[in-house]
Amino acid sequence: MASPAVSASMGQGTGQAASGTVPWYVWGGVLAVTSASVGGAWDVSWHRSIGRDTFWTPAHMAIYACGVLAAVICGYLIFATTFGRSAEKKAASVNVLGFRAPLGAFIAAWGGIAMLTSAPFDNWWHAAYGLDVKIVSPPHTLLILGIRAVGVGMLFLILAAMNRAADAGGSGERSFRALQRLFLYLGGLIVGGQMFFLMEYTWDVKLHQVSAYVAMGIALPLVFAVLLAASRHRWAATWAATVYMLFVIGEILILPLFPAEPKLGPVFFPVTHMVPAKFPILIIVPALALDLLWQRTRAWKPWQVAAVSGAVFIAVLTVVEWPFASFLLSKASENRFFGTIYFDYNSRPNGIDRMRIFFHPDHGAALWEGLLRAAVYGSVGTWVGLRFGRWMRGVQR
Repeated sequence: MASPAVSASMGQGTGQAASGTVPWYVWGGVLAVTSASVGGAWDVSWHRSIGRDTFWTPAHMAIYACGVLAAVICGYLIFATTFGRSAEKKAASVNVLGFRAPLGAFIAAWGGIAMLTSAPFDNWWHAAYGLDVKIVSPPHTLLILGIRAVGVGMLFLILAAMNRAADAGGSGERSFRALQRLFLYLGGLIVGGQMFFLMEYTWDVKLHQVSAYVAMGIALPLVFAVLLAASRHRWAATWAATVYMLFVIGEILILPLFPAEPKLGPVFFPVTHMVPAKFPILIIVPALALDLLWQRTRAWKPWQVAAVSGAVFIAVLTVVEWPFASFLLSKASENRFFGTIYFDYNSRPNGIDRMRIFFHPDHGAALWEGLLRAAVYGSVGTWVGLRFGRWMRGVQR
């Protein structure tokens, strides 16, 4: 870690992070991750409304634009730092295989390469195994991991600039606040990405299965804890969850405005417009509970905070989402806002999604054992997240 004096000069040489402005590559990275998030939501809607008619859909182009932008931005940072003569840029960089650049640039560059590699792999996979397959397939997994790596890399780029601005004191306060907001915005998109990967486990008809809560216990407290500890914002988890919820609600309200018709068969439901996502999981409530808990336990040891956090997260999530899931399957939710009037073109009339019934709901001992397991996973994730997030607060390169 560099000293405050060196850090201030590094901020001037790597995007003026300490002088009240946001580096250009941060804006480019935010645009890249936003493009992937929009493209991912659009692509799922395309599959549900039209089917996979070709690789060259606008949704796919929006997704892979993220990989291209990441490759261009990070390639520039790597080559400009390695072969340039700026001492400040070199001071704010790390060495990887003889190349120099900020740590986040290397992480995001790998993500961009993984995304672009997944494109022909995905095209071959669909040709070999069918046009419409599950989200969690090998090429989709590589793509999602690449998107996550781009997001994490950009978080590191923002964080390094943030930490340098914080060390600059009063002159860097404006820059720090702007970067902090961008950090939490990207954090919210990453939370949305976690939920996107869990989509097959958190479908509304599966929300009375313990597997949905186990999956969220594994995926979410860790991210919330990282965002809290790294961003230094007391409402970090709440802001990130808010970004996720607003993004999905926006999708529900906007996508059905555009016409679409199936190009694959068989068609069991007459789709005439783009089918949006299911209503978002109410993770904003347990996120708020975690923020309130963490504000009151700052003097506790990390393992104590983690132990309580996992239990609080799962308890609050279950209390709010379990009855809300019942509401989503009721007639009262059948409107444009909650979006339960939309179905895939291949949704069969006798399918549980169309019949609005829960799929193999859990009860009794199996339910309580599963929720306890989810709480344990949440506690472990919180402990890891807090430790990693606190380490991130020292990153300046």
